[in-house]
Amino acid sequence: MSGRYRVAVETAMDTLTTHAFWDLYEAAFGPLRTRAAARQVLTREEFDAEMVDPRVTKHVARDADGTPVGVTTLTRDLSTVPWISPEYFAARFPEHAARDAIFYLGFTLVAPGLQGSTVFGDMISSCLVEFTAARGICGYDVCAYNDEVLRMDTMIRRTMAARTTVRHHRLDAQTYYCVEVP
Repeated sequence: MSGRYRVAVETAMDTLTTHAFWDLYEAAFGPLRTRAAARQVLTREEFDAEMVDPRVTKHVARDADGTPVGVTTLTRDLSTVPWISPEYFAARFPEHAARDAIFYLGFTLVAPGLQGSTVFGDMISSCLVEFTAARGICGYDVCAYNDEVLRMDTMIRRTMAARTTVRHHRLDAQTYYCVEVP
């Protein structure tokens, strides 16, 4: 427990918690529908399925009263992340792939009013414990808006580096273009 928040690793969420997090997810990620060319937002069905999928761990932050205030998803089954190529990671990190030590950080949500608190760092630290124990690597993606405006990569990298020695690698980028005929 760090500060006032406790993070527990869960493999499935109950319906009430899933509904509460959907509202938070929609508020946080919904605006990306018009800010990012690639789809950044899960459908309600995809979100609900991920919340009960045991292959995806949910690092759930709760306040002193037990109320969920944040969640970060993490998986070592890359097939659960439809927008990435598991083959890319296996080819780039064959030794880690052979040990089933490739992880992917999905999304992170923090309740309004708690951004800037220890909740984000507490959840990222919980994920770090999981893939550090496996001597693994952890991939994640950040759209240009979240990278340039919200500085998500910087926050994730600094949070991890403050807790252990990490090497940060930029893996890939995709740029979207448009040709307009006047």
